[in-house]
Amino acid sequence: MGGQAACRRLCDDEGLCVDVITEQMIDLCAGLRAVVWPFLGSRAARDHAGVAVGGDVTFGIDEQAERYLVDHMRERLPGWGFYSEDGGLQGADDPEVVLIVDPVDGTRPAAAGFEMACVSVAAVPGDGAPTMGDVVAGVVQEIKSGDLFVAEKGGGFFTRRASGGELPFRPARHADLEDLFWTLGFRGRPAVVLAGVLAELIDTSSVGGAVFDIGSATYSVTRILTGQLDAYVDIGPAIIAAHPAVEAEFRRVGRGHVLCNSPYDLAAVHLLCREAGIPVGDADGTLLDDRLVLGSDASYQMACIAAANEELQHRLVEVVQRGIRAYEPARVAP
Repeated sequence: MGGQAACRRLCDDEGLCVDVITEQMIDLCAGLRAVVWPFLGSRAARDHAGVAVGGDVTFGIDEQAERYLVDHMRERLPGWGFYSEDGGLQGADDPEVVLIVDPVDGTRPAAAGFEMACVSVAAVPGDGAPTMGDVVAGVVQEIKSGDLFVAEKGGGFFTRRASGGELPFRPARHADLEDLFWTLGFRGRPAVVLAGVLAELIDTSSVGGAVFDIGSATYSVTRILTGQLDAYVDIGPAIIAAHPAVEAEFRRVGRGHVLCNSPYDLAAVHLLCREAGIPVGDADGTLLDDRLVLGSDASYQMACIAAANEELQHRLVEVVQRGIRAYEPARVAP
């Protein structure tokens, strides 16, 4: 399949077949997409409906998707659990499988009617305290186009256009930061802090390349596979870890919450990258495999750098770490 490994049948130690899980996930994505699609760009999509468990605003379009998700899981998969951005952990008390679902990753672009919004679903075993490395399957579907990205742990990945054809897999081979087309996590992050840390990368790429605020981690990372983007850089938690004083700024912008990437943002695309051979890791280059996935508060949130190739990933980690070390938080007058 154009250099891609076809997803194959997998069974875990308990005999739970991953291809069956994947089929259910694709079906769920299709259902969520069908519910959300009519609301793209509508005024109702932008209405504030509450606050999600992680602290982000729940928009009207989120509320419609969450309602469908709960009904779908109750009626179609009553023996499974699910964790969603807006509802937290729900479903069966002793689940066979837990789905990690972001019904609308890219709520703000979706509410504006843009294409940068996806349904994201990842599956982990139902027992213990699962981590990113325990994700056995991941499915991402673009809401506007219907294009599909699917990965199974150890089984490869495939992509499919809504029309049935295969999407091209063409990650960039260059590692030149001056030509970099990249995107960053910006929503809920303090602008001055983020720009201060990423100033070198922003300035280096601002003429020969470009930096975008796309507003969806899943859309951003899947663009690396298609070759439309070279990298995704989202480093809020790493900045806070290095400079704890800036957490107050993150909470100020986040209306009392730290709003960085949670597991539901990254679980599916993390597996997709691993199966596609796309480098992905923390802001210091370490793997994300040990990070817990069933939560969304600040303790679960994670920095992420994904790049088209290993050399580029190494260069991005270097420049990000240099920016973190050089950053000096503004002093607050007593």
